[in-house]
Amino acid sequence: MSDDMDNMDASENPVEEEQISEDDWAAAMAEQVSEPPAAQPAHIFPAFDSPAAAGGVLNELDMILDIPVQITVELGRTKITIKNLLQLAHGSVVELDAMAGEPMDVLVNGTLIAQGEVVVVNDKFGIRLTDIITPSERMRKINR
Repeated sequence: MSDDMDNMDASENPVEEEQISEDDWAAAMAEQVSEPPAAQPAHIFPAFDSPAAAGGVLNELDMILDIPVQITVELGRTKITIKNLLQLAHGSVVELDAMAGEPMDVLVNGTLIAQGEVVVVNDKFGIRLTDIITPSERMRKINR
């Protein structure tokens, strides 16, 4: 019986597999921190350590921190006819308007907030943010 347990690999033990996955994500996050940032973040929000922000803003912010939002990563889009849609089967390929290697759009509740690149860690997909859309850029896109 103990020989059977010794021969069991990590893929047969879901608890151990989950731990490996968390370690791999932690390593990916540590790698991100160790890389020098490509650009400095925009300072678009008031500093939380300023005396004016200490009281009112933090209390207001606490009220919205638990509101859930829907995050979507969009690989691309296309339009096809209903006739072609009905002909799709297992293994069919649908061509998207995005080119391979282009940044993926990150949407929160349907609003573009960032772009990033796809990463794979331990057979799971993630996205590394490469560009954050500022509120002024979002407003320009709405006014078009």
